Amino acid sequence: MKVLITTVPFGDKNRLPLDLLKKSNIEYIINPLNKKLNEEELIKMIVDFDAIIAGTEKISEKVLNKANKLKHISRVGIGLDSVDLLAAEKKGIKVSYTPDVPAPAIAELTIGMMLTLLRSTHVSNSKMHNGEWHRVFGKRLSNVTIGLIGVGRVGFRVIKHLQGFDSPHILANDLSKSVKELDLPVQWVDKEKIFKEADVITLHLPLTGLTKNLIKQEHLMLMKKDAIIINTSRGGIINENDLYNVMKSGHLSGAAVDVYEKEPYSGPLKEIERCLMTSHIGSMSIDCRTKMEIEATEEAIRFLTGELLQREVPKEEYDIQREGL
Repeated sequence: MKVLITTVPFGDKNRLPLDLLKKSNIEYIINPLNKKLNEEELIKMIVDFDAIIAGTEKISEKVLNKANKLKHISRVGIGLDSVDLLAAEKKGIKVSYTPDVPAPAIAELTIGMMLTLLRSTHVSNSKMHNGEWHRVFGKRLSNVTIGLIGVGRVGFRVIKHLQGFDSPHILANDLSKSVKELDLPVQWVDKEKIFKEADVITLHLPLTGLTKNLIKQEHLMLMKKDAIIINTSRGGIINENDLYNVMKSGHLSGAAVDVYEKEPYSGPLKEIERCLMTSHIGSMSIDCRTKMEIEATEEAIRFLTGELLQREVPKEEYDIQREGL
């Protein structure tokens, strides 16, 4: 039994996932290129493996057609936009994921980004490193209107954290009826009201056919001139070129982006000083990343040893891809 671990780093902070594989007599190889793999690189590696412990690399039908032995994909994380679930289903390949584990780390990063952008800490830091002493006026979190688009595992935690800041006014939008029935201290509104009235907009959505390029120039220009927008969910939900053009024009006082349509990112947003950019670190707290690796490894071991899977991707996720949503 052989496992290909494509996501890196892996086992750096806690070797337990690797020890579990050894204990189960499962041979493993960690991505030798030490970077996010493209399709061709993955095709060359994948041929002889029974299972993948995967990151965000694209596992397409083209890749799966070359994976003659592959029977299980165990995704380290929650996003499934990179996995062709229907192609996997067609080939009888089981897919698992770790949907609950990253949420605490992503929610805390989101709050940190709000505080940073509202006080322009990142801009002040940049100017200080360039020898410039420049004091910037900012706003406090309790004095602004927060708009959340998407109130799932992460968005729910963001709302809970915000209650520690003198209960700022929170506008929220989510497609799920069940979410709206929760007793949350928010005002449920349409997205247009959030664009027009929120001082801070934060996105917590999966990448699907419905959310691809959800935020374009027309939506960004609806926002207040001094508003800020944060994306810690998935690249491609905000149109990156539109965000660059809007910010270059002077509109929006800041943006924070942790995820990109193509990673590693090398686009023009890096020219915008008031755009806070991080390298897809949302889940990269030591505790959350370690737990994700352990859970994904345990699931791969269950599959390879004939045990019942505990974190198999539910039917609804397949239906989303089947319906092109």
